[in-house]
Amino acid sequence: MAQMIVKGKEMIRINPTTKTKIEYSTNDGRSWMARSTTASYGDFSDLTDNSKEILGMTSKGLYYSTNEGRSWMKRS
Repeated sequence: MAQMIVKGKEMIRINPTTKTKIEYSTNDGRSWMARSTTASYGDFSDLTDNSKEILGMTSKGLYYSTNEGRSWMKRS
């Protein structure tokens, strides 16, 4: 299970203490900024870079993002 992926020039991760938050870093992980902080998607457990989208497995199902994790849509 991937808790962190590299997408372009960014590292994207699930926050280690608050699993509902997605964060990103542009300086090799020295500092992290919040990208998605809503609990409506559930707790993230896995991230996968699927080339055109990011897949996120959560406690509420499979979600995908086409904008580097800024927003998520439920995969039916």
